[in-house]
Amino acid sequence: MSKKRTQFSKKKLGQIPGSIIYTGEKAKQKLSIELFDFNKEQYVEKELQNVEESFSFKLSDSTTWINLNGLNHVNDIETLGTHYNLHPLVLEDIVNISHRPKIDEYDDYLFVIVKMLHYDANESMVSEQVSFVLGKNYVLSFQEAEGDVFDNVRDRIRFAKGRVRHMQADYLLYILIDAIVDHYFSVTELLGDKIEDLESDIFSGNITDHTTKNIQNLKREILRVRRSIFPLREVINRFEKNDNSLIHKKTISYYKDIYDHLTQVSENIDIYREMIWSLMDMYMTTISNKMNEVMKVLTIMASIFIPLTFIAGIYGMNFNYMPELHYKYGYFVVWGVMIVLFLGMLYFFKRKKWL
Repeated sequence: MSKKRTQFSKKKLGQIPGSIIYTGEKAKQKLSIELFDFNKEQYVEKELQNVEESFSFKLSDSTTWINLNGLNHVNDIETLGTHYNLHPLVLEDIVNISHRPKIDEYDDYLFVIVKMLHYDANESMVSEQVSFVLGKNYVLSFQEAEGDVFDNVRDRIRFAKGRVRHMQADYLLYILIDAIVDHYFSVTELLGDKIEDLESDIFSGNITDHTTKNIQNLKREILRVRRSIFPLREVINRFEKNDNSLIHKKTISYYKDIYDHLTQVSENIDIYREMIWSLMDMYMTTISNKMNEVMKVLTIMASIFIPLTFIAGIYGMNFNYMPELHYKYGYFVVWGVMIVLFLGMLYFFKRKKWL
């Protein structure tokens, strides 16, 4: 069992349901809270020092987006959740980063979990859980650390681009999830490039000691993307068929667009998955061919030296009565026979196209 799974088991085992316990590894992450409050005429953008500063925006007629970074600050999350009457199980799920994408319906809000994927500077895939709470006129988002894919959403709010300032909170949730899904395309595109580069290396015979490790890493990345995308399709499908008053009919068509994007990404992932299996087969075939070439060379060398060794063995025996031993040119005759055998066998192997 990995260290991460062991830590998770120790934290969760025997805990009372609804216990708000952070299960991630970023225990020293700084708390960061940003707030956007907007309507079609104006907007307010603030960097909050504490969650209490957001309380006054709950009853406003405008749409409010509160984005909290730092799931390790469970007390602040609990304070914010208490103010918005969030269920203890929701708060528990927010700080438990091992959840699959899902949607839960409550009386006056929806709770959604999505996986945000991106590559870091070392081209290693990073998966981060993002939790959303959709209320009548607000969206709460919870992230483990700073850095996300929502910069375009912030600009659309600031500069009144598109429909976001004219729509309600359900549309805001849509563009936030859509930003995550759109970033899946960037992830899968880079993933496809890595697979194609590895395929070219294997096909050209440029195999190193890290080739097997690279193939296994790509398999893990594909499985990670697949685990993030396939459950999310079920979540978006629930949005389409939802009759909750928080999701307006004119917004449902936008969620259908997300579902179409997820279907396209899923198809790409299935293709890449097949390519990875093909890469493994190609790698094993290449290794087998190289081994066969080595064995063929060794077999030819052994076949050539078997008769030469036989002759040398015969005349290396210590019998007193061997007529050839006393022949004046016996040494040169043996060498001649051995050379003729050597050249004759080379010609034979060449004619058979074994060389």
